[in-house]
Amino acid sequence: MQHHDLKIGDLSRETGTKVVTIRYYEKIGLLPVPGRSAGNYRTYGSRALDRLRFIRRCRALGFSLDQVRELLDLSSEDARPCHEVDEITAAHLAEVEGKIADLQALARELRRISSRCNGGGTIANCRILDAIAPG
Repeated sequence: MQHHDLKIGDLSRETGTKVVTIRYYEKIGLLPVPGRSAGNYRTYGSRALDRLRFIRRCRALGFSLDQVRELLDLSSEDARPCHEVDEITAAHLAEVEGKIADLQALARELRRISSRCNGGGTIANCRILDAIAPG
């Protein structure tokens, strides 16, 4: 398939992105508004395809839409120093590491609660529910 005349469904299939998400990215300015065919269909070129793949990769890495926007802006300025990309990435890494610490604490608490129950008995004497109940 040529990548200079893609319809939105083609772009969706090529990138694994839902059509509604592509339209949303256009609405918020992450993707430029596409041209239109003679039949008034949206048409996309290889630049839109590459840009959407970049967005998808950023999202898969957990970057927020605002961070994606910043990275897209920075990526279009070849001569700009890369320290701003480093700063965005470092901030995101700190967020991820904070979430990991929170999840590890949650896992410890769930293991502690789970160890209180031997799987026998009835709901009336379920120690897991006792541990979760307030007070």
